[in-house]
Amino acid sequence: MDAGNLLNLKNQALAVISEAETKKELSELKVKFLGRKGEVNQLLKNLSDLDPDQKAQTGRLLNEAKTAITQALRQKTLKLSPAPRDWLDVTAPGKTFPSGHLHPITQAIEEVSRIFERLGFTRVRYPEVDWDWYVFEALNMPEDHPARDEWETIFIDAEENKKMGKMVLTTHTSNGQVREMERAGKTLPGKTPIRMLNIGKCYRRQQDRTHTVMFHQFEGLVVDRHIGIPDLKGTLNHFAREFYGPKARSRIRPFNFRFTEPSFEVDFSCVHCLGRGCRFCKSGWHEVGGAGLVHPNVLKAGGLNPKVYSGFAFGWGIERCYTLKPGLNLDDIRLLYSSNLEFLNQF
Repeated sequence: MDAGNLLNLKNQALAVISEAETKKELSELKVKFLGRKGEVNQLLKNLSDLDPDQKAQTGRLLNEAKTAITQALRQKTLKLSPAPRDWLDVTAPGKTFPSGHLHPITQAIEEVSRIFERLGFTRVRYPEVDWDWYVFEALNMPEDHPARDEWETIFIDAEENKKMGKMVLTTHTSNGQVREMERAGKTLPGKTPIRMLNIGKCYRRQQDRTHTVMFHQFEGLVVDRHIGIPDLKGTLNHFAREFYGPKARSRIRPFNFRFTEPSFEVDFSCVHCLGRGCRFCKSGWHEVGGAGLVHPNVLKAGGLNPKVYSGFAFGWGIERCYTLKPGLNLDDIRLLYSSNLEFLNQF
């Protein structure tokens, strides 16, 4: 019994196993090669007749052959076995598919809307592409105002209206102020009280960590008899507490806007240090936007008598207000408009 014969035996067994087409053939081959009276076991019985050196070498080769034949039989058996039939449990719960959610800016818009609706404000929507007259002229902005420069405002390549001027992408939602006064004057003549919340997209030629070319703004307008600064300040404080938490406060600082007089910059207390001053806010306050009492010229442009009616207005960026929420620590608002689902899924 030499190594060549053992190698031939192994190769012969592997060859006939690979060509087997039924499990019955495999069963017969298993008996032929690995059975009690099979060829491998017959060779094992003859090991005692060999000298010690030959016995060790032949025994190792026989074990290798037996292992190879066993593995070949197992693999071929699996290959010839029919695939298991899928079992359906009709009582099992269905698969849960991933569901989306509203964009963080949409969530913020809904929250802002609910806060002001509880104060009696009515949500409206006015054009995002509007005439120069509504965006600037009616808001008491002279022709040489910087905001009317083409480096600040995006103008539409359209025919200019003799009365309304050029057409522009709205730089703010304040164009809705005069439109709302006109609407109220037509639908409720002599009954002018207005509590308007105008939310829409705005466009400016700015793009950095705190600005985007397109952004959202909400515009509040209240017009009635005897409206003053205390009404404005109370509304600001209410919004701050509802949107940022019960300990949030607001403050107003004198400023200059063409469509309000007096005018103010509005700050909210820092949500991290509650106004004490920290690394995030530096001063304890965050600027969010402008506000003030409606300028008499704006009231006139809306068809109202400024000697009878007064009002206040405010306009702030949704993105700016939202990024100041507790726990966000978002230092670049451009991320809100990325397609990074890993970021957006956090909200």
